[in-house]
Amino acid sequence: MNILFFLTPKSDVAYIYDDFSLRMTLEKMEYHRYSAIPIIGKDGHYIGTITEGDLLWEIKNAGGLSLKNAENIPITKVKRRMDNVPVHADSNMEDLISKVLNQNFVPVIDDNRVFIGIITRKDIIQYLCTNKSK
Repeated sequence: MNILFFLTPKSDVAYIYDDFSLRMTLEKMEYHRYSAIPIIGKDGHYIGTITEGDLLWEIKNAGGLSLKNAENIPITKVKRRMDNVPVHADSNMEDLISKVLNQNFVPVIDDNRVFIGIITRKDIIQYLCTNKSK
């Protein structure tokens, strides 16, 4: 099965650019109510994933960080515990399943490592549940 069947295209995905500040990231994640969000470069390449936990540890370690000061911290300076590992658009279902077991979403990239969207764990589980008897 073609994994692009499950793709939520980039145009429908909330993401941040690598030149965002800590504050901009917090506000975008709060607005969308996401616990993790992809980071992409201005050239469209997938950089990684930032999580609420990553932001929390940065705020804790910064000591006395205000929202005003958070504007001066580039998101690329925030230490990330782990990045959601992407799959290529031509990957097979086995590759996708192995990633979605450990990630809420799987970033999808093209041959040039350009971010084209995500596949969510929820979409895979829904598909498997509705097609298990077929």
